[in-house]
Amino acid sequence: MTSHSAHMPSDHPKVSFGKVGVLLVNLGTPDGTDYWSMRRYLAEFLSDKRVIEWSRLYWYPILYGIVLNKRPQKVGKAYEAIWNKDLNESYLRTYTRSQGELMAERLKDLPNVVVDWAMRYGKPSIAERIDALKEKGCEKIVLFPLYPQYAASTTATVNDKAFEHLMKLRWQPALRTVPPYHDEPAYIEALADSVRAKYAALDWEPEMLIASFHGIPQSYFKAGDPYYCHCQKTARLLKEALGLTEKNFMITFQSRFGPEEWLQPYTDKTVEKLAQAGIRRIAVMNPGFVSDCLETLEEIAEEAGEIFLHNGGEKFAHVPCLNDSPGGMTVLEKVVRRELQGWV
Repeated sequence: MTSHSAHMPSDHPKVSFGKVGVLLVNLGTPDGTDYWSMRRYLAEFLSDKRVIEWSRLYWYPILYGIVLNKRPQKVGKAYEAIWNKDLNESYLRTYTRSQGELMAERLKDLPNVVVDWAMRYGKPSIAERIDALKEKGCEKIVLFPLYPQYAASTTATVNDKAFEHLMKLRWQPALRTVPPYHDEPAYIEALADSVRAKYAALDWEPEMLIASFHGIPQSYFKAGDPYYCHCQKTARLLKEALGLTEKNFMITFQSRFGPEEWLQPYTDKTVEKLAQAGIRRIAVMNPGFVSDCLETLEEIAEEAGEIFLHNGGEKFAHVPCLNDSPGGMTVLEKVVRRELQGWV
């Protein structure tokens, strides 16, 4: 790329340019499992209008009066059970950092590309990392919300936060947002491979594979959110790739919160019913999560497993997320290279 510096007067302030940034963004993580770390994180997460769409007049008294007084201890205990003790951080942070480092390694043939990572809630923030990319000379940034299926409460809020920061900048970088990749063939194949690998490592065969996705309130879906349809398409393509049928594959939704009806069937109720109906061996996977986190390690691998075994089930397996595995990184790299076209 031609250097602009040759045309600058000698007393011109130092400016970096000519680079393209790639910013991987995941949901976020508390800094610790103590009350105040959890409270800070939950306050930022649950005050996001994309996450809880109720009127602030109704929601804030509940959030600040009840939820933020009781929930930090409960969620802190859950995080404590799945905390990465070696690095004193959540696995979501560990995996997202690793994904950023591995992506930089994979894109070494593109010397003008700078890769970084951020969290929508908690640290490092999207604003902070956009500024860091600008400092390194990135005039263009590919913003990659790490969600295969689009939802307003995940993908859109990452985009919102990035644009909100751009509104404060005099000199904005050009920004591209990565679209959902719920039906990307490489993603479906990587998911299918992860199931095959898990099954090969078991000394028993699951009678049922459950694809459990994070839920959203039904009202969001009815208001036009495409998330449910994206999940259904991912599940259908995965079922076909594995050669499964409705007898041994199903889709469920987890992590509901509050009094509203959420997308159904619910994961916890489903594993309970399956055990009571005489199904003895199941496996559960989480295709909507790029990295293992509280919702996969604690809510599924631990809680759903306990519910199943407590109700008469005999064998339970959790298929890990793609995380920073070679297969998972190949999917992310494929999407990033596609979105960089015309810029590098």
